[in-house]
Amino acid sequence: MAKFKEEDVYIFNKERECMTREEFRELQLRRLKKVVRYAYDNVKFYRDLYDAHNVSPDDIKTLEDIQLLPFITKDDLRNTYPFDLQAAPKEDWKEVHSTSGTTGIPTVAAYTQKDLDIWAEVTARGLASVGVHKNSIVNIAYGFGLFTGGHGAQYGAQKIGALAVPMSSGNTKRQLNFIHDFPADFLCCTPSYALYLAESLEKEGHNPKDVSLKGGVFGAEMWSEEIRNKLEEKFDISAQNIYGLTEVMGPGVSTECHIKEGMHIAEDHFYPEIIDPETLEVLPEGEEGEIVFTSLTKTGMPVIRYRTKDLTSLNYEKCKCGRTTVRMNRITGRSDDMLKVKGVIVFPKQIEEVIMEMKELSSAYQIVVSRPDTLDVIEVQVEIDQVNFSDSMMDLEAFKHTIAKNIKEAIGIGVKVTLAEPYSLPRSEGKAVRVIDKRNFN
Repeated sequence: MAKFKEEDVYIFNKERECMTREEFRELQLRRLKKVVRYAYDNVKFYRDLYDAHNVSPDDIKTLEDIQLLPFITKDDLRNTYPFDLQAAPKEDWKEVHSTSGTTGIPTVAAYTQKDLDIWAEVTARGLASVGVHKNSIVNIAYGFGLFTGGHGAQYGAQKIGALAVPMSSGNTKRQLNFIHDFPADFLCCTPSYALYLAESLEKEGHNPKDVSLKGGVFGAEMWSEEIRNKLEEKFDISAQNIYGLTEVMGPGVSTECHIKEGMHIAEDHFYPEIIDPETLEVLPEGEEGEIVFTSLTKTGMPVIRYRTKDLTSLNYEKCKCGRTTVRMNRITGRSDDMLKVKGVIVFPKQIEEVIMEMKELSSAYQIVVSRPDTLDVIEVQVEIDQVNFSDSMMDLEAFKHTIAKNIKEAIGIGVKVTLAEPYSLPRSEGKAVRVIDKRNFN
């Protein structure tokens, strides 16, 4: 990658990102004791919950004692809507953010100035690992407003001293004009929107490789290694993963470094656990399960043992980049996002990986699950890539058969493949909607 230079990346906070495991554990325990006491004393929800489970802040004597505390879930956050989980007095609130609420009552979180400072710090760490410096220009095409994505990236860029361009998502024509007229070094947005930008450039007769971008930090939706390869190939950049959620803080909870072997968790601020989503038992290091987070330093709305539903595993080995922070592997799915079809568990990501490996297809696709009679049917709608689809491939039925065969080998059951014209499937300027489940379970 000619535009990306490995020597430009650096460690933003070596004191915190390169501590020994013993130093991490000592700091985490000290902060865990403090946040549990803080939540118990200031939030009725936590006080009632811990009293009901016959546990108190004084019971936390080791890190392992965190397992004495009950989990909290999104339902708990919804049931305390809007502000019953806030621990800091209202006069200390500086900002409020919220989830979209597309699957129910939104989660609302108030941030104190200390929270905002920590948020800027952890996102700055992630941006530095891509190569953002004080003289960089960072185009931020995540949504702003109540959504945390755009704000977190902006705070991190400004913490470094870089020039942040808060483009937000949407108005793709304006976005393309800015990419041309106000060249950015780095792009922050959802991976699906980045692919849409590349596609839009190609549609107008431009080569995405010709833009000034050196790197990108992409998140807010699950994406695969195959999408990374497409982004890096189309833009000639280094594409790195960022993870976060409003309930815990926002983007910056973990970010990939340039080595791209897992996302470094800012574990001086966020304590991770991996549990079995069925038994709720904490799993040994390296095993895959649901990741649970405790915010160790958040004062506005601390969350303690929050079940994210995201499935991943943790790696505690020192990274080749020099950081010693634990790394979480790429999210493989969500425990509540699995599709059970004909008795088989299917993760949408499995289908995505097949599609992204086929250069004749664009990055746009949709998975439609229905039950027209008594049996479930998966329809995978895919789209021809006008650039890579050869005129000699006129046997479309044979091509559809190949796609269906590849998907069946990946997920274990057959699917119906529908081949769409170029640019005909819906595009997203925010989070892509990939799965439509039309089954009625009532």
